[in-house]
Amino acid sequence: MAIITGLCTFLYHLPQIYKWLLKPYYISSLFMTVAFLLVRKAPGLCEHLATQREDGNSCDFDWRELEILMFLSAIVMMKNRRAITLEQHMGNLFLFSKVANVMLFFRLDIRLGILYLALCVALVMTCKPPIYMGPEYIKYFSDKTIDEELKRDSRVTWIVEFYANWSSDCQSFAPVFADLSLKYNCAGLRFGKVDIGRYGDLSERFKVSTSPLAKQLPSLVLFQEGRELIRRPMVDNKRRAVSWTFNEENIIREFNLNELFQKSKKLDKSRGLKEEEQNEVNDEVHHETNNLEQPTESKKDQ
Repeated sequence: MAIITGLCTFLYHLPQIYKWLLKPYYISSLFMTVAFLLVRKAPGLCEHLATQREDGNSCDFDWRELEILMFLSAIVMMKNRRAITLEQHMGNLFLFSKVANVMLFFRLDIRLGILYLALCVALVMTCKPPIYMGPEYIKYFSDKTIDEELKRDSRVTWIVEFYANWSSDCQSFAPVFADLSLKYNCAGLRFGKVDIGRYGDLSERFKVSTSPLAKQLPSLVLFQEGRELIRRPMVDNKRRAVSWTFNEENIIREFNLNELFQKSKKLDKSRGLKEEEQNEVNDEVHHETNNLEQPTESKKDQ
């Protein structure tokens, strides 16, 4: 049953996986993930490698390498329990596979370890993860526009994401937040984002730490009339974020998006009725003005 479920999941995400393969980041990360496997199994190369196997077969894993690989699998499975999107699952796999490969290559040959580590550093410096560029109804704030937008209309509720471009968690959360904006955005419920990695003063003013140890990125804040009402994740006394999973179900439940959306739809209808009434009044005034401007005949002319 587990095999069938995994196969169905793979087929469902196959178009997205195909798009990934066309991007340099995923191609290079996939190669770096299986690098040790390729070196250990490559004919003509594996015969010259060192091994601790009793049979002296250097083209197969020894017991210590199998132990490291099993430990890697356990770590990836634990980390992926909190992963939401497929990008997060693959990101965890790439990250911990590279760490395991560094250990395996240094154990095999220090020269291979140094070479692999240098390739990892070059990959991090030159090949960045792709940024989400899909459809969204999100307004991007700067340090000069955020206060004006939040206080412009007291009837509008804002859900604002505080993020940083360098944060992998923010990059993984981007498609989830964009999907929510497509479903719930309306005149009375708006979605916004602000890069606090770029605007450091906003980080201090809204008390969102950009430190990786604080684990406050991304942070979602709900504003009404310019005042903060709900924040996720919450922050404890030590200024560290309380563990919270950024998935669509949790956000809809914690921020009452369905209820807010229904109230915002009523606001849209009332605005539409007011606009129609205003248009009717304007039409009547315009019609009366035209009647007054028409020339009338004098008694003498009659």
